[in-house]
Amino acid sequence: MESQDLRNAGLKVTHPRLRILDVLERTQTRHMTAEDIYRRLLENGEDIGLATVYRVLTQFEAAGLVLKHHFESGQSVYELDRGEHHDHMVDVDTGKIVEFESAEIEALQQRIAAEHGYEIEAHSLVLYVRRKRAG
Repeated sequence: MESQDLRNAGLKVTHPRLRILDVLERTQTRHMTAEDIYRRLLENGEDIGLATVYRVLTQFEAAGLVLKHHFESGQSVYELDRGEHHDHMVDVDTGKIVEFESAEIEALQQRIAAEHGYEIEAHSLVLYVRRKRAG
């Protein structure tokens, strides 16, 4: 994504928007809190306040550039909307978020909705998991 993506989303190109977009694109961690993004900006010598980070993320979400997830940890996390659907597993002990795709699960959800006379408009599947203990 770049400045043209901001324009295409109907957003004015500003320094904070470009820097926040850059952090989201370059991170190894696809799911970041606003505070994570803020810390990364500080590490990069950027003088962008936390309130600005929240405001820009809200604008990005409204424009369809990012997805916001509310997992049971209580904190919202953001990821770039790359256009492909995926589901999530959240490790309840570590908070680690694992993305996965399953055609079988997707087909089953479609079938269940159809059996009840519905079509799925959108959905979110989150599995809360814990590592199996050996033994």
